[in-house]
Amino acid sequence: MLSDDRWFTEYCEEAGSAHSFRIEAKLHEEQTGYQKIEVYETTHFGRVMVIDGFIMLSARDNFIYHEMLAHPILYTHEAPKRVAVVGGGDCGTLNEVLKHPEVEQVTLIDIDERVVRLSEIHFPELCGRNDDPRAKFCFTDGCKWMREAPQDSIDVIIVDSTDPIGPGEILFSGEFYSACQRALAGNGLLVQQSESPLLHMDILRGMYREMKGAGFSHLKSLFFPLSVYPSGWWSATMARKGAPIEGFREEAAGNRPFQTRYYNSDIHRGAFCAPEFFYQALSDIEPVT
Repeated sequence: MLSDDRWFTEYCEEAGSAHSFRIEAKLHEEQTGYQKIEVYETTHFGRVMVIDGFIMLSARDNFIYHEMLAHPILYTHEAPKRVAVVGGGDCGTLNEVLKHPEVEQVTLIDIDERVVRLSEIHFPELCGRNDDPRAKFCFTDGCKWMREAPQDSIDVIIVDSTDPIGPGEILFSGEFYSACQRALAGNGLLVQQSESPLLHMDILRGMYREMKGAGFSHLKSLFFPLSVYPSGWWSATMARKGAPIEGFREEAAGNRPFQTRYYNSDIHRGAFCAPEFFYQALSDIEPVT
């Protein structure tokens, strides 16, 4: 919500809190067939994209989110060649995935093409690899696309989703996870943004239950800061079809042929360290280690 004195405020009703950003200008607003999209120029966080009243990204700190969705899972997989990004219409995650020379094909599946087109205009730094010949765009329902994907056809699935409301709700369902499980090749990996562990453990518990029910036998969450999201502390949850999630290609990560601003081998190792309350909250679902 934009106030008369030029502050945009996002309210987190479930936590009884809110956070605000001083606005210099509103750059765009439109209602698509799926959601309301706004783009603002802020005084200290650069441009921000807002969908249905919730901040999706800022120019100042999006690199943390996008690097942590892409690099830990790609360096955990033994040979990630075929990647699907579900959601992620701002193209930041796609951009990070395409930095990996071993990746041969990346399909971005987003229900709303306007998110991509507005990102190309307002966040061109995230879209610089959209013309990479390895990239393919499909503007359709992510669950439907995954149900129709050939069995064992994907090595890594990255779910860069909105919150579990509106168009993004189905991406947190057992139906979707079952479709992902079928589409993944042996030892395939899935990772999905999983909200704030401080505010949304009910969502995390639901994800663990649904993923386990869909046949993912090994799950693990990683954590990172993100100042524009509620509580400033975010997570992503990784699930594996076959072997346990143990270790990563540390030498390859340490000698990665591209620059990062947040991710490195130490961050990779440390990101999987969880607080005690997290273990306690999931103890009846998953022996988190």
